[in-house]
Amino acid sequence: MPDAAGLLRRLRERLGEPAVLTGDGLQAFEMDWRGRWAGRALAVVQPRSTAEVADAVRLCAHAGVSLVPQGGNTGTVGGSVPDDSGAQVVLSLRAMNRIRAVEPAGLTLTAEAGCTLAQVQQAAADHDLLYPLRLASEGQCTIGGNLATNAGGTQVLRYGNTRELCLALEGVTPAGDVFGSLSGLRKDNTGYDLRDLYIGSEGTLGVITAATLRLFPRPVAGATAWVACAGLAQAVALLHRLRRRFDAALTAFEVINATALAIVARHEPACAAPLPHAAPWAVLLELGSSDAQAPLREALAEELHAAQQADTVLDACIAQHAAQAAALWRTREAIPTAQARDGLNVKHDIAVPTHEIPALVGALSAALAQRWPGARLVLFGHLGDGNLHFNVAAPPGMPAGEFLSAHEAAINTVVFDEVAQRGGSIAAEHGIGRLRRDALARYKDATALALMRSLKRALDPQGLMNPGCLLPD
Repeated sequence: MPDAAGLLRRLRERLGEPAVLTGDGLQAFEMDWRGRWAGRALAVVQPRSTAEVADAVRLCAHAGVSLVPQGGNTGTVGGSVPDDSGAQVVLSLRAMNRIRAVEPAGLTLTAEAGCTLAQVQQAAADHDLLYPLRLASEGQCTIGGNLATNAGGTQVLRYGNTRELCLALEGVTPAGDVFGSLSGLRKDNTGYDLRDLYIGSEGTLGVITAATLRLFPRPVAGATAWVACAGLAQAVALLHRLRRRFDAALTAFEVINATALAIVARHEPACAAPLPHAAPWAVLLELGSSDAQAPLREALAEELHAAQQADTVLDACIAQHAAQAAALWRTREAIPTAQARDGLNVKHDIAVPTHEIPALVGALSAALAQRWPGARLVLFGHLGDGNLHFNVAAPPGMPAGEFLSAHEAAINTVVFDEVAQRGGSIAAEHGIGRLRRDALARYKDATALALMRSLKRALDPQGLMNPGCLLPD
């Protein structure tokens, strides 16, 4: 058995008493924000530098004690909380929250893993630049967590996932060795790309401590619109039309169904949808350009009028100023909070080729209605990159927790089987965590899964980095 008392003593000697938390008061680190996953930690360690991360990892490795790296703890799949053994150390990176450098000429920013996404966005904006990752949890989620899960968000259509926004990583291996360069080179063809290996690894291969991120010129012209559509096929047609007209200037294309908007109206009435009449689907779209003279609003109005004439659009409104655009985005960003207030639901973060989404939703709607009459489908997501948040809520009058515990496994099978048949992914941007481990074993290619296990054994031979997360047994 590991010498827990000895480990805690050595951690305090190396990192200082305040950096090692034990006893009461750890609940914020032991439970995920949805309240679905709760564990019990031996301690929470809060290093303030990469050297201290390395010290903590080395001491835990020597003691044979497993580590759970944690950022803002905003994940939805249970990948950042300890198990219930009381024997794991949570390695919180929140105290590592410095912006180390901003290089406007090279369009790069170097941040420590504990910086919040909002902090990085602001540091870029202070130099009249843009860090384009945009998430509803941006005030709390951290860059390290974004990288560990390869977070997506609402602007993947134009800028890509977090992987595409990262030029270089610094990290600590499971043995406690520091690796990586933060030079931010666009070209470095000197062997295996460890950066890409660690991005999306969910803390199972080591600890990300800092990153050099890609910045962009700040858009100075833009247009934001809320559009009502009769169905997803019409939304896909609108996406195709706008891509042809605007190409890379189309930065976001979100879809939201009427059920999701009804939940927002019920729990976040200040964020209600802007159009007066309900439609089966809404599209929230955004254009952006660094050309101040680009007539995006006028051009968008022309396209939406033509789309309405072609029966692709039912109605639309275009924001006339920044405050109106922000209000439209608040409606979209209120969905997760409104869902949480509405009660637990069966969550899915799926992706299929964009043209398959209308047929996927149609097939699943019919299958789920037949087996679970009255269950509500709360659907929204990033149509532009084929990612849909497909959530199944309890029928009215049925306790949400009871519905979840009784039917989650069966609903998952229905949804994931349909997604797999259409060449899709069961985890588009939230990761696998603990929630999707068993499903990964069923839906991941066997050879790919074997290679992933080989990498895990090679880099973490003791199996101490976030065990129970991502890889199925």
